[in-house]
Amino acid sequence: MLSRTADNLYWVARYVERAEYLARILEVTMRLTSLPIAYVGSRNEWESAVATAGCSKAFAASFSEANEANVMEFLAFSPQNPSSICNCIELARTNARAVRTAITSEMWDVINGAWLELRRFGNSPGSREEFMRFLRWVQEISLRFDGSAFRTMLRNDMFWFSRLGLNIERADNTARILDKKYHLLLPADAPIGGPLDYYQWAAILRSVSALTSYHWVYREGLKPWLIADLLILNPQVPRSLTSCYDNLVRYCDSIADAYGRQGPAQRQARAIRARLQNSRMEEIFQNGLHEFIEEFIADNNQLGAAVTRQYLM
Repeated sequence: MLSRTADNLYWVARYVERAEYLARILEVTMRLTSLPIAYVGSRNEWESAVATAGCSKAFAASFSEANEANVMEFLAFSPQNPSSICNCIELARTNARAVRTAITSEMWDVINGAWLELRRFGNSPGSREEFMRFLRWVQEISLRFDGSAFRTMLRNDMFWFSRLGLNIERADNTARILDKKYHLLLPADAPIGGPLDYYQWAAILRSVSALTSYHWVYREGLKPWLIADLLILNPQVPRSLTSCYDNLVRYCDSIADAYGRQGPAQRQARAIRARLQNSRMEEIFQNGLHEFIEEFIADNNQLGAAVTRQYLM
């Protein structure tokens, strides 16, 4: 397969996953800002949403204040933000069109239909209810695209490169959500375990569709170390870091077997998975969750760079 085709497939999946991630971040922020003042205390949730999306510098260049209207516009609709939801869908559709014959008709119908449907929403959030419908529509598009890819693509290198993009993006997103909980969402004067802490953790679990899973696994109240364990080390949770890297190792090895050659991407993926498998939550918290996540994000980015150098250039 041509490296250009692999690159397009890889980025289609990444952009669709990123659009869903931004929609989930915005939905969580809206949930938190809807809570009574007694529960939320100082309102820094919109600034946190921008930081979690990794767009702080770009946002500061366009807006002076991180309020509801500005953040909604920037993360969802702004053409100046390369990673806005609208731009992600546009870029996903552009990459999909470039490899129209390499994806199935069901996949194309979903992404092309989403691109056409975007015009109905315009370029402004509208009311809170309308914006929430928009966010749920974005998540539905991602689920439909992922489902059509999983159910209709041949299990060959085209499928494997698509899943590499999805899982690298998903691992990065989960890590950023988990990290920002401690450093931006929780005000300095709020005790861990208080009502603010509880509602923020619940909202974050909802953002990765893991609130029900948490109660099935642990059968007790929300605790930060158990939530971190669920989202980092539990291979049964589809968005956990360990689950993403189980998938990444499998797809990297499938590509290597098909092409008859191992390389830096396979070694990097296996090294990260081994570190996750050998980690314990007690050690992670003792050494610093933030430091662990920062190192993971850097390693994950290195894997993306290794995949690009090895296959996509």
